Amino acid sequence: MVSMDLPTAVKSYQFGEKAKSELIVVSQLCSALTGFPDTQKSGGKKMLILLMEQVRSEVAFAAQSTGERDFEHAINSLNEAISLVESDQPDQASEKLAAAISASTTPAQKAWKVLSDHELL
Repeated sequence: MVSMDLPTAVKSYQFGEKAKSELIVVSQLCSALTGFPDTQKSGGKKMLILLMEQVRSEVAFAAQSTGERDFEHAINSLNEAISLVESDQPDQASEKLAAAISASTTPAQKAWKVLSDHELL
């Protein structure tokens, strides 16, 4: 049984779905970075890291707003992915991003159950 009040369920669902979408975009860009010509990799890497840091801030806000520990797990995975991109290892970063996507999806799934049980979805 999922124990979550309705306001938290709404926030968890919204934040989880948004984080998932943003992390999927980041993952796709991370994969694309491996195919960039050497002359473009530096700029692409800088932009990707800026985006990853922005997504991390949003996931941190979600963790703070909901108290969901899964968002904190997503932040940890995202931190590792950022470090890997900074170290020119975008392929390995994709694995960490997958873990962040999974962790961000969990609160949304829990919230879906609560909202569905209350016939709000």
